[in-house]
Amino acid sequence: MNTQSITALLNTISIPNSNRTLGSEKALSNVTVASDGIHLDLTFPYPVAHLIDELQQRIDQAITTEFGDTPLFVQVQLAIGKHKVQPGVQTIAGVKNIIAVASGKGGVGKSTTSANLAIALSRMGARVGVLDADIYGPSQPTMLGVAGLEPRQHQDKLIPVMAAGEIQVMSVGFLVDTDQAVIWRGPMVSQALQQLLFQSQWDDVDYLIIDLPPGTGDIQLTLAQKIPVTGAVVVTTPQDIALIDARKAVNMFQKVNIPIFGVLENMSVHICSNCGHTESIFGQNGGKQLADKLGVPLLGQLPLTMAVREAMDNGTAGILAEQQPQIAGLYEQAAWQLVQALADQGKDYSRRFPKIVVE
Repeated sequence: MNTQSITALLNTISIPNSNRTLGSEKALSNVTVASDGIHLDLTFPYPVAHLIDELQQRIDQAITTEFGDTPLFVQVQLAIGKHKVQPGVQTIAGVKNIIAVASGKGGVGKSTTSANLAIALSRMGARVGVLDADIYGPSQPTMLGVAGLEPRQHQDKLIPVMAAGEIQVMSVGFLVDTDQAVIWRGPMVSQALQQLLFQSQWDDVDYLIIDLPPGTGDIQLTLAQKIPVTGAVVVTTPQDIALIDARKAVNMFQKVNIPIFGVLENMSVHICSNCGHTESIFGQNGGKQLADKLGVPLLGQLPLTMAVREAMDNGTAGILAEQQPQIAGLYEQAAWQLVQALADQGKDYSRRFPKIVVE
């Protein structure tokens, strides 16, 4: 038994719920054979807290089968890096990757998806932020249970509000009276978005989820031209009308060279809270067909349930995972596919090169 034979064995072990192996991900950063057993250091480019127990079981079984009952010590760390964004945009201090969640159409559950993806990513071990970019109708403070709070100010920066324990949240809903209409023209809305993003003191965020308003207007244009976006998730329902607008959102991202990480089909089926009967009231597999056409993953097919609606209205999105583990598992699987797609994007090496000024 030596480090080479152990490394060769472990490199073949598959990572749960994926078509990847420890070898393909170059996850084995160190292997040491000591008098007290085998010490392994694993490093991943995405959060893995949700599957680490199963992965350790696979490692234990492989080591025991090949080398006998040998004590095993496993250390896991994350190395989530920055990935490529549009050229020529200003980077954001404290933020590694920005994921835009868009729909093209209102009422398809985009904000619900944003909140639950953020919670899933946090539970998986990532450092997560949420920026509520729906200036006219901010809903993230309510959904994440932090409505009525205000961000603290530190020097010239705003400190995001903490939700669900570890999620950093910024929204115009913290700064204006939510009972009053926000009557701003497009340039003011765009400026407000940039201020929320660039003047917030984000604390080492691996993934910043931006909850976009519906449509392809000023906010989306600002996002494409001024904000370093790593990629986007498109939310739709199976309904034909929703798919028409979702395709417009897809077309917008394609024109500005922002990659699409996947499609999430919301309200895929309705589940009766009394009898559990399921019915596809908005049609079937519309999101899947859109994902197939784009050649991107279908991140998930989420049901329309009373439990999710109540959690969003009551601001208990943070404990939905405990109350509804089956639904939480669907969001977790969607988040897992999302971070894998993101990790496959090229790395951002722009900061490795000095700024060159020609005089």
